[in-house]
Amino acid sequence: MVCVRRIQGIVQEIIRTDEFKEDEDGNKWYKCIFIVKLDRFSKRTPNEELPARLKNEKVRIVRWCCFDWHYKTGIRITLTPNETKAVLEGRLDLTR
Repeated sequence: MVCVRRIQGIVQEIIRTDEFKEDEDGNKWYKCIFIVKLDRFSKRTPNEELPARLKNEKVRIVRWCCFDWHYKTGIRITLTPNETKAVLEGRLDLTR
């Protein structure tokens, strides 16, 4: 089994943009900017330690939201492997 590194954090703020796309059921999915306060690696990688320079750092990531539960703040979120790689390389704004 291959462990994929993933950073986790807490959603601090969600900014909904005007950009949206409709799915086959007619639901509108809005592009949202999530502000996430980083705090650790996923529990699936117990030997990984988040670098001190990234601890409590805020990162901006894109998520697509449709339903009310997609807009919750204060919840834990896991970054994708590509997002994690970018953050470890020093990029904190992944909205571009």
